[in-house]
Amino acid sequence: MYFAALLARTEDGWEASDTELDDVETLSDLADLAREASPGDDTVLVLIEQEDAWFGVVRIDGEDDPRIYVSDAAAAARSSYGEILLTDELLGREPGDDDAADLDSLDLDGTEDGESDAADDDDTSAEAVPHSPVGDTEILDDLGVGEKELRALDADDALSSIAEALGASEVLETVR
Repeated sequence: MYFAALLARTEDGWEASDTELDDVETLSDLADLAREASPGDDTVLVLIEQEDAWFGVVRIDGEDDPRIYVSDAAAAARSSYGEILLTDELLGREPGDDDAADLDSLDLDGTEDGESDAADDDDTSAEAVPHSPVGDTEILDDLGVGEKELRALDADDALSSIAEALGASEVLETVR
């Protein structure tokens, strides 16, 4: 089960709105959706969680590029919403590396013995998406959630903990 919400910082504090991500296909789409939630160039946080598996935070500050943090890249990679957040840049890959990995996995040694190195293929995909946090661990530093606290959050209550640190737990609960 997924939950996604937008938290927009305004002069009066944080405003929350739940959001539907069905029409969001790219990080740019998500950033545009977040910018629409803010009347000015204020900070907007997109909070996404898959129950007990992973959570993600996307921070949009005006027209700046989105900043992203994902608690467990491998778990998020198995999710359609998580795939939106896991850009090549975030994973430390050059755009198009997927094609290179596919070519590297081909057996081009001239033999036709029909043996497959399936275990090697699994290792390659596991290396590409780690079972660990990825992204900007300082994404919420200036809002009261440091790197150490962010990394220590459990997926099952992370968004509530973040909202509490921001002083936005009540507004988040209204859309939950």
